Amino acid sequence: MSKKYIVLFSLVFTFTLLLSACGGSEETSEQEDKQKEANGFEPYTVEHAMGTTTVEEKPERVVILTNEGTEALLALGKKPVGAVKSWTGDPWYDHISDQMEGVEVLGDETNVNIEKIIELKPDLIIGNKMRQEDVYDKLSAIAPTIFSETLRGEWQNNFMTYAKALNMEDKGQKMIDEYDQRLDSFAEKAGDKLNQKVSVIRFMPDHVRIYHKDSFSGVILEEIGFQRPESQDVNDFMEKATKERIPAMDGDVLFYFTYEPGDGAATNLEEEWLNDPLFQNLEVAKEGDVHKVSDAIWNTAGGYIAANKMVDDLEEYFLDEEQ
Repeated sequence: MSKKYIVLFSLVFTFTLLLSACGGSEETSEQEDKQKEANGFEPYTVEHAMGTTTVEEKPERVVILTNEGTEALLALGKKPVGAVKSWTGDPWYDHISDQMEGVEVLGDETNVNIEKIIELKPDLIIGNKMRQEDVYDKLSAIAPTIFSETLRGEWQNNFMTYAKALNMEDKGQKMIDEYDQRLDSFAEKAGDKLNQKVSVIRFMPDHVRIYHKDSFSGVILEEIGFQRPESQDVNDFMEKATKERIPAMDGDVLFYFTYEPGDGAATNLEEEWLNDPLFQNLEVAKEGDVHKVSDAIWNTAGGYIAANKMVDDLEEYFLDEEQ
């Protein structure tokens, strides 16, 4: 066979292979599209605190890296395969522990366990820029990763970010609407009781905080329409208080909660301050309107479930017929 025919034969053979490959590629692509249609899933893109992320496969194995995010997933009916442990509890808050059986513990919000996340082979990771910005690139290399922006009073915005991450925006919005309607109903029933000034205090192991409006409990109180003492009617997070600031804790009603990690320090500080003559001299203390509530519900959990349970507490106090 002459070189001319050898070259021609080679070209024809190569061209045939290319056509076959293209045809196979198109066929594979068509099969993938048909599979996606059969599964009722279409890829979606989410804008979030770190940019945009496209989720190519239906999220089935979801990892969540904030406490409020854990509540969001549970409320939306999506149990995670892995989650950061609760700030208190062993390892979960009491009010969610029965829903978290079998969920892998992945460190805590400020120190997530990357190795365990890899072992879980997640198809979606949800976290928070304020907590995990420095490991975002590592997480994104494992699976599509979506972050909320910040914490504190932002739980409703974050809830919707998590709902979008799960491609459940409509359900998420419906749940927020139902929650807002609940607050409207509460306000209508409470009437003039909303004029009472509500004080919010937290005892930590090494200091005491007076909570302002840009806090989890502060946002909920403001949304309902409660008044706050003048010193707490501030659009920031909180004030670290010295005993000289105890008079700023006064109000018509005082709710306090204690972050007790287990060594007794916060509980001891709580007892010391509540028994201090300055505190005992507050009008709210004299009237007996000082009430201890759950730190997890009123502050630490910070999510959809806790918000509704905090409203349960407020309804019990303010809407009880005997009050």
